[in-house]
Amino acid sequence: MNTRNDRRVVGLIGVTAFAAVFATSARADDDVAAFYAGKTIQMMVATASGGGVDLVGRLVARHMQNHIPGKPAIVVQNVPGAGGMQMANNLFNTAARDGTVIGAPLNGMPTGPLLQPKISRFDPTQFTWIGSMYRANNVAYVWNKSPVQSLEDLKTKEAIIGTSGPGSGAFDLSILAREVLGLKYKIVRGYKSASEISIAMERGEIDAHIVGWDSIKVQRPDWIRDKTITIIGHFSLEDPPDLRPLARIADLARTDSDRQALRLVLARQAHGRPYFLPPGVPAARAAALRRAFDATVRDAVFVAEAAAMKVDIDPMTGEAVQALVEQVHRTTPANVVERVRTMMAVP
Repeated sequence: MNTRNDRRVVGLIGVTAFAAVFATSARADDDVAAFYAGKTIQMMVATASGGGVDLVGRLVARHMQNHIPGKPAIVVQNVPGAGGMQMANNLFNTAARDGTVIGAPLNGMPTGPLLQPKISRFDPTQFTWIGSMYRANNVAYVWNKSPVQSLEDLKTKEAIIGTSGPGSGAFDLSILAREVLGLKYKIVRGYKSASEISIAMERGEIDAHIVGWDSIKVQRPDWIRDKTITIIGHFSLEDPPDLRPLARIADLARTDSDRQALRLVLARQAHGRPYFLPPGVPAARAAALRRAFDATVRDAVFVAEAAAMKVDIDPMTGEAVQALVEQVHRTTPANVVERVRTMMAVP
């Protein structure tokens, strides 16, 4: 046996195999670039314009287009309705499956089929999740003239809360807080966006809201600065540093069943601010969009603009979001799903 020749043959095989893989990858990149060159991607945002989902979606769109092979334009289209489920239904059932449509949902959408099966005509585990900007945390706040000014007050005094409807954080979390934790929310639904809810609050139509901490910091930082509102607590299961001075509403849970119900609904906060593709997008394009999202959240120009907007960045990869969505659907006990679904049922 000639060991030196054997090693040379093995080395040549390894080099040849690497070259083949590299060439295949390069061809895939070329194919993706050729497909996207000159095209426009639609980013479907599940709210009306002006809210946190919309503002952050437009920020992502402006920068992500620079990181996609072929550099297509990304334009934002607002598709409000049914607490964001209308947009998800559209992307699952009728949208193009070629990588030219991206969804920017409300973060409660992934649990829609579990909690609102009558209006959720999609399977979130079949979407291709391309990433999330950050893990979200919802806060409950009241107008400074409301008779409710603390979590203790809300146990005995009624607060009128504005929501867009099932699937929105304000609706789902106020139902949860009322039915599981005994807090006195009177729910008014039908608003199209957080901006409309803010206007209603200024007019005195409502006196409470539940919204992402990121959204209120972006949309109305003056309300926080000037103490126009009182933040009475947060819904995180964890203890984020900037929310530690606030009451953790989940601590009001009394039983294991209560805590399981909270975990199911609050899974949305781990999803944070996610983006997804319809089922069936070609694998090379889906992978390219995932890597483009990863590059976007590391882009120095993007990071600087996000900081100027007071938008936090704590990203998750598409693979991590995909695994989380699948885990919630696979591991949540059926009796917990049924309990929460019954609470969320809307006539």
